[in-house]
Amino acid sequence: MRRLNFLLSSSLLLSCTALAQDSVPATIAQVLQAQDRDSHGDLRAVVVLREGAIVAERYYNGETAETLHDIRSAGKSITALLVGAAVARGPLATSKTVGDYWPEAANSPAGKVALDDLLTMRSGLAAFDEDEQSPGNEDKLDAASDPAAFVRGVPAATAPGSTYRYNSLGAYIAGRVVENASGADLEDYAARVLFAPLGISRWSWGRDVAKHPKGQGNLSLRARDTAKIGQMVLDDGVVDGRRVIDAAWIKAALAPRVAIGAVDRYADSYGYFWYAKTQDIGGQKIAVHFASGNGGNKIYVIPARRMVVSIASRAYGKGYGQRRSEDILQAILKADATQM
Repeated sequence: MRRLNFLLSSSLLLSCTALAQDSVPATIAQVLQAQDRDSHGDLRAVVVLREGAIVAERYYNGETAETLHDIRSAGKSITALLVGAAVARGPLATSKTVGDYWPEAANSPAGKVALDDLLTMRSGLAAFDEDEQSPGNEDKLDAASDPAAFVRGVPAATAPGSTYRYNSLGAYIAGRVVENASGADLEDYAARVLFAPLGISRWSWGRDVAKHPKGQGNLSLRARDTAKIGQMVLDDGVVDGRRVIDAAWIKAALAPRVAIGAVDRYADSYGYFWYAKTQDIGGQKIAVHFASGNGGNKIYVIPARRMVVSIASRAYGKGYGQRRSEDILQAILKADATQM
């Protein structure tokens, strides 16, 4: 879950030479096969869709298509979709505050935060996952014996809407808001409004000590199923002709609301718990939207190519995990360009 920005290690440089030393692969399948030579032993799966159909997939280090993968903070992006489902059904409005839907927190700094600022990591709360001393740090949230009391006790650090600070607290709060607004357990709500329409039948979702699903992560899914979620996003919220998430919400979630390139080497901007980056592939600029989790877990959505790339990885806390996933994405896009 925690997204750590480490310097690229020498071991990563060695592991990535499999792609760098080869000429542009003739097929996407060859890109995936090249990862068999990765020495870290923690890549798990890559699934590539075009127009909703699997065009290539590969599993590594003993995994199969049935393996559930903890996608860590990529789960935040799924929480954003659940917020969108609640907005479409009427209980939620992003202009309102956390306290409007969570009365228990209404008089705290968290309760005064507008949902729009919460979803863009601009809550203003003293919560920063990359600072161990931060009062709202993710590890402290996980260790809290009373998560609701913990949320109420996190002070404000800046004015809401003014400063981007990556944190898991906001996504946890968003999950609790969805529960209060919908009157349903977050996991049950996800099963009804998102997983069932997509045909997702197997998952596991970690819960806090108060038995609430963690809106900030610890959701485990099959790689094919995270790819399905990406395809639904690519198709503006529609699956098999059925509206699952409102198209306006998908557009809002993916919109570049905050420029973060100065603090995140892997992204240009941030929307509602979704990232975006323009990749330069052979001089062609390709916009990519994505969910991202610690260790290199990704759901990449590439509108111009009508593609989705889902990557499962257990390089938790390892700096090379994010770099490796971006390298795989870039190699896939290069291989795809040769076949267009």
